[in-house]
Amino acid sequence: MSHSQMSTYRYMRSILMFDLPTLTAANRRHYRQFVKFLKSIGFIMFQESVYVKLSVNDAAIDRMRKAIDAHLPPKGMVSLLTVTEKQFAGIENLLGEFTTDIVHTDKKVVEL
Repeated sequence: MSHSQMSTYRYMRSILMFDLPTLTAANRRHYRQFVKFLKSIGFIMFQESVYVKLSVNDAAIDRMRKAIDAHLPPKGMVSLLTVTEKQFAGIENLLGEFTTDIVHTDKKVVEL
C-alpha cells in the first residue's frame, strides 16, 4: 500500500521494531535511552523490541519519523512499518497468551 493510499484512512498504526546491541555498558545505555524516548512520544510495547503507536494523520506520522530519526541509537537496526488501524486490528496471534493495553478497533471513538 502506498503512502498516498494510506492517507485515505484516518487512523494508522506505526509498528517500530528494533534489534540493538547490548554487549557493552554504552550499548545498554543507548538501548534504555531509546526505549525511554519511544515511550515519551507515545509508543507502547507490543512485544520485546516491538513498539506500536496510533497516529491520526500523515502529518503526525511525519513528525514522529523525524523525531525518531533524531534519536536513533548509534548502532543496531530500527525498522518502522505503518499500516491502517483496520489492518492492525486483523493481527492473528498464533502462539501464547496475548495481553496488552492496546485497543484494537476501527471506531472513531474509543471509551476505556
